[in-house]
Amino acid sequence: MICLDAAHRLLLLHWRDPFDGAWLWEPPGGGIEPGETPLMAARRELAEETGLNPAAVLDRSVPVERDVWWNGKRYVGPEHFFVAYFTKQQPALVRTGLLPDERANLHEYAWVAWSDLDSLSDRIEPPQLSAVLAALVPEGPWRHLAL
Repeated sequence: MICLDAAHRLLLLHWRDPFDGAWLWEPPGGGIEPGETPLMAARRELAEETGLNPAAVLDRSVPVERDVWWNGKRYVGPEHFFVAYFTKQQPALVRTGLLPDERANLHEYAWVAWSDLDSLSDRIEPPQLSAVLAALVPEGPWRHLAL
């Protein structure tokens, strides 16, 4: 999901793949559990991975085709990306909701200016993240991008 702070910075999590040691940046998110809607899953994952208020996740999403390797498995298919707005600049995050393997593999969080996405040293997932941002939040400074 796309999380934006008061200065329109994007929340990214920096993960180390336990299988091959590769690093990647991606927004909070994850799988849908049985009985959950995509919105319910987005809100649960936000709370688990960051401790941020799940009510901030709006019921507005765009489907994004994913093709990513993680922990030796390939994940291919659509994923719903939602948007969440926070009124503070760089709200504090907590790791208390993470599973033990997530705690071991999550290196850091960062609130990143959209213009700085290309300067991150490791790969970004999904690769079309700027376009996802533009599709979800067309009024932002990234509005010239397309999905």
